[in-house]
Amino acid sequence: MSNNERLMKVLLSPRVTEKSTLLGDKYNQYVFKVVKDATKPEIKKAVELMFTVEVDSVQVCVVKGKSKRFKNVGGSRSDWKKAYVQLKPGFDIDYIGA
Repeated sequence: MSNNERLMKVLLSPRVTEKSTLLGDKYNQYVFKVVKDATKPEIKKAVELMFTVEVDSVQVCVVKGKSKRFKNVGGSRSDWKKAYVQLKPGFDIDYIGA
């Protein structure tokens, strides 16, 4: 797999929530769900490639899956990784037009 193919698969989806919208308005930060083995440099390159913007910084965290029960059967949701991407001043991501 070439480097560009890998970068195209790093970002899974944008997280559009109240919190992420406030972060976007106040700090020019955007939130993405990314693959679990993604690194900060990969995420930065992927966002720059997909949206033609300049990234200032990337912060990541692993969201632990919740324990769930259905009748008497226990189970848990999978863990996933979230990336907070801050853009340089003057850049913006438009999810609808992208």
